[in-house]
Amino acid sequence: MSEIYQPAEDSYLLQKCLTSFLKGKSKPISILDMGSGSGIQARTCKKLKFKNILCVDINPDAVKSLKEEGFKSILSDLFEKIDKKFDLIIFNPPYLPRDKREPEDSQINTTAGDKGYEIIIKFLKQAKNHLNSGGRILLLFSSLSKPKVIKQEAKKIGYNFNEWDYTPLFFEKIFVYEFFFP
Repeated sequence: MSEIYQPAEDSYLLQKCLTSFLKGKSKPISILDMGSGSGIQARTCKKLKFKNILCVDINPDAVKSLKEEGFKSILSDLFEKIDKKFDLIIFNPPYLPRDKREPEDSQINTTAGDKGYEIIIKFLKQAKNHLNSGGRILLLFSSLSKPKVIKQEAKKIGYNFNEWDYTPLFFEKIFVYEFFFP
């Protein structure tokens, strides 16, 4: 399997938005950390005294590592093995277009498909069945992920959304958006 995704600029931007989002929220909310990787978002929730956290990753090494840290963690390709609903779903997905020069084993952490948004759209379609009433999604993606397409598809699914924050990097911008149903 591939290496566990380690925190970088994208993880820290999502962490900052997550911390701000959780301020003043009721502690019993249910949280799904999709694509947990190293567990930075789950640890942030735990540090803020949230306990109802489920970690999900496609990488068995990430799942094992999170279980060793005491998190409830399951191996799943997106929502394949998830049958519950959540108040908050956090996702820092692979969000780049396929680059044939990148080694295949690292593409699982970075590549969202040929165009850079396929996994994100698949996630949004599946996530709608896993949000409690009033639930929210915090989702990170890149200017290379074709944000216009992501937002058009999200509208078709029925989501409303707000941009929370972004960080300009030298060859792209990364964004965190909140998605929800009216």
